[in-house]
Amino acid sequence: MTANSKRIVIWAAVVGIIVIALVFSFMPRAVMVDLVEVTPGQLVVTLDEEGETRVHDVYTLSAPVSGRVQRINSLVGDPVTANETVLAQIEPGDPSFLDPRSEAQARAAIQAAEAARDLAAAAVKDAEAQYEFARAEFARMQELVKEGSVSKRDLDSAERDFKARHAGLDTSRAALQVRNYELEVARAQLVSPLETQGPKEACDCIPITAPVSGRILQITDRSERVVREGDVLMQIGDPKDLEIVVDYLSMDAVKIEAGQRVIIDNWGGEQPLEGSVRLVEPFGFLKISALGIEEQRVNVIVDFAGEDGWEKLGHGYQVETRVVLWEGDKVLAVPLTALFRDGEKWALFVEEDGRAALRHVQVGQKNGVFAEIREGVEAGDNIVMHPSDRVSDGVRIASRG
Repeated sequence: MTANSKRIVIWAAVVGIIVIALVFSFMPRAVMVDLVEVTPGQLVVTLDEEGETRVHDVYTLSAPVSGRVQRINSLVGDPVTANETVLAQIEPGDPSFLDPRSEAQARAAIQAAEAARDLAAAAVKDAEAQYEFARAEFARMQELVKEGSVSKRDLDSAERDFKARHAGLDTSRAALQVRNYELEVARAQLVSPLETQGPKEACDCIPITAPVSGRILQITDRSERVVREGDVLMQIGDPKDLEIVVDYLSMDAVKIEAGQRVIIDNWGGEQPLEGSVRLVEPFGFLKISALGIEEQRVNVIVDFAGEDGWEKLGHGYQVETRVVLWEGDKVLAVPLTALFRDGEKWALFVEEDGRAALRHVQVGQKNGVFAEIREGVEAGDNIVMHPSDRVSDGVRIASRG
């Protein structure tokens, strides 16, 4: 072979390789996608929200009078019996300290009371002297009447004066007793808080008993302290009478009705609990979300339907509730991530002979993950999950898996 022929063969081979490389580089490749097979299954449409357990009837114990409550020896969780278990005892409070002006007034009141007492004591002595004189005069008149020296009228006059002096003496003694009491009242104004501190055994306390049987849920403060009338001491309830309160958005609460099934999840156990809606409160309230958004909320009360499992829960525990709005078996459902809008219709891509085929579907019930497909796909079809902008009708596709 001549040198010219060799050069032609070499260049022809190089050109052929370049052409083949260009063909392969510009040849359309299959788009890698995630495929999932459509199979009939169960679909549950729920409204999910976090709730809180609470005792149905919580009784709050308050101080019936102002005073000093002794240290509460009971503990949270202790059982109590109605009208028998003594939960707290309240003793009279200590007097307050007097400021200089009030103390001066109190001392002046004592001096005035002492002077009034001395005056009343002098009046008693005067009344005693007059009584003794009237008694002697009456006795003398009685002797003179027997001798005929005085008339019966003089005797009656002496007897009347004797009785009047006796009544005056009793009146003076009663007035002296009143002045003594007034002096005690005046002295009581100067009683110091230190003088009232006595042994606890001698305290005339007011016992506070449990109004119902159950357990102590919360104690405000176990330490000895001064309380006012109406101050909360503790809360009591029956943990066996437990319910769940969930605050839903008002637009979601209108979809909930009494008797609907509730799935209670993430409560700490291995299996979800069953419940039912007992009440949708007719009164809404404003609540500020964590993002600072004003939301109108409505409380929904849920009762436990099962008899076992929820006994480990207590007052104020957090749970997740799912109110079942709709559920069905053997439902053709696809992930929501496979659906997209094509104009005014819902659509998805179905794998047909290695290519993506656009299908318009009729969507029924939806939850946060899946959607019911009433028309457009059949059981066994493979649909494209998360279709990107590279996937279009007729494009070659291949499964990543």
